[in-house]
Amino acid sequence: MTLSYHIASSEQRPQKPIPLLGKDCVIRSNVPLAPLSSFRVGGPAQWYVTPKKLEQLQASFQFANFEGLPITFLGAGSNMLVSDSGLSGLVISSRHLRHISFEKETGLLNVGAGELLPRLAWKAARMGWQGLEWAVGIPGTVGGAVVMNAGAQGKCMADVLVNAQVISSNGQIDILSAQDLEYNYRYSKLQGKSILVAQATFQLQPGENPALIRAITSENFHKRRSTQPYHLPSCGSVFRNPGPKPAGWLIEQAGLKGYQIGMAQVAHRHANFILNCGGATAKEILQLIYHVQEQVEKQWSLLLKPEVKFMGDFLEVASL
Repeated sequence: MTLSYHIASSEQRPQKPIPLLGKDCVIRSNVPLAPLSSFRVGGPAQWYVTPKKLEQLQASFQFANFEGLPITFLGAGSNMLVSDSGLSGLVISSRHLRHISFEKETGLLNVGAGELLPRLAWKAARMGWQGLEWAVGIPGTVGGAVVMNAGAQGKCMADVLVNAQVISSNGQIDILSAQDLEYNYRYSKLQGKSILVAQATFQLQPGENPALIRAITSENFHKRRSTQPYHLPSCGSVFRNPGPKPAGWLIEQAGLKGYQIGMAQVAHRHANFILNCGGATAKEILQLIYHVQEQVEKQWSLLLKPEVKFMGDFLEVASL
């Protein structure tokens, strides 16, 4: 199936939505991204779409290719920093790609990429399915977690993922195993590529005592909530843990807890969190990230690597 489109130049962009394969999926222009980011910062998307079905996702890729637009993927917006100028091209959000299917005979769990990871962990716990208790406190979607190899409590996606259904920018659909993804600490080979996770299949252990699994899940949830700041917008952990000491400890020992640039602040409760204290800009947050890296490197001769993804134009900050 081939669809044809025509959009005006960037100076004459229409505000009227462009429908894709029916009225329930439309491409909109100048969509604010700050409300869709856990940092609550960032400019608008030039074009934005939230497909609900695989065919709509393929049509979204086709639209971008037809118009020569770069593509950016967006899940729950929990591990990204969008520049104040926003994102050019088409932003494809996976948040409406939601479905959950439990196969009791095999213990396989099939999940749409837009499902929220904490919601999935709770659902599995209530059914007595073991394997996702560690994931309850991780903000974000299944798709983003697969790409990032998200983890906590000594566990990660690589431990439970069987395979992921992915779609490339040319519309090709592939099934990749965990081995195909070449997982490492907070890494998969999908990072930085124009490949979107549409669905994931996990291997869990059904038939466990639901009360026990719920108790473990609840303990993990409350432990995370008690040690990490969730009262203000943030992206979660900013830096990867370099080992043997975690990034938060290194930042704290550098005396940076509470350090602030504009309305961006290193959290008092957990130093590997940067908080938007109200009205912060992406520029201020990135300046604070750079400052933390500089101070930690000065004290420990170690450069912290960001876990958060930078999206958009930050040239102004880089030149400071």
